[in-house]
Amino acid sequence: MTPLLEVSDVTVRFGGLVAVSEVTLGVAADSVTGLIGPNGAGKTTLFNVISGLQQPTHGRVRFDGDEITSWSAARRARAGIARTFQRLEVFGSLSVRDNVLTAAELSRGFHRDARPAAVVADEMLERVGVSAYADAPADAVPTGVARLVEVARALAIAPKLLLLDEPSSGLSPSETDAFGALLRELAASGVAVLLVEHDVDLVMHVCDTLHVLDFGRIIGAGTPAEVRADPVVQHAYLGATPELAS
Repeated sequence: MTPLLEVSDVTVRFGGLVAVSEVTLGVAADSVTGLIGPNGAGKTTLFNVISGLQQPTHGRVRFDGDEITSWSAARRARAGIARTFQRLEVFGSLSVRDNVLTAAELSRGFHRDARPAAVVADEMLERVGVSAYADAPADAVPTGVARLVEVARALAIAPKLLLLDEPSSGLSPSETDAFGALLRELAASGVAVLLVEHDVDLVMHVCDTLHVLDFGRIIGAGTPAEVRADPVVQHAYLGATPELAS
C-alpha cells in the first residue's frame, strides 16, 4: 500500500549547514510513526518541510497521492495536514475553548462538517481530556494542558495527517499514558500520526514504525523492537538515551 505521506530524498541546507540530508520515509494511514533523535538532529526542520514552512533544498514531498513540495502551508492544511510545535504556539489571550474554536471556524470553509464550530471545539477538548480548562486563559494553564490544547486545535481541522512535535512535554506519567491511548485511538479512527518525541517509553509503546534521525540523516528504521536492537542506533544514543540499548 502506498503511504499517505512520502518524503523522498529531502535535503535542507542553511548556508554551509546541512540540517537534513537525503531523508526518505513514509507514513502510512491508520498508524503512529515515530521520528526520534537527539536535539539538533533535524527533526523539527523535517516537520517544517512536511508542513510547508520550509522549502527543501532538494527532494520532494507527496501527500495523499499529490506532489505537494511547492504547496503553501495553508494549502497543505486545507488538504488535511495539521501540526503542533515544539515551542508552544497557543493564543495566550484567548480561552482554551476559543483557541480550538478558532481552528474549527477556519476549517469550515474547506471541510463539509455541518456541525457548528462550537460543537466541534467542545468535542475536541473532551477528546484530549482538557474540558475542565475550557474557560481558562490559555496562557494560565499548565504546560502539559497547553500541549493538549494544541493537539485539540490541530484535530479541529479534521486532519488526515497529524504532526506532533514533542507533545508529551510537561505531561505527568498518568497524562502521558492517557495521551498514548489517544494516539492509538486516532490511528484506529483513520488519522495518520507522525510523532517527534523524546519520551522513549511512549514511542516504544505507541508507534508502529520508528525512524531515527542523527545529524540530519536517517540511521535506523523499523518496528520499535527492531530499532531498539539496532547496534547503530544503540551507539548513537550511548549516554543520551541508554534505555534504547537495554
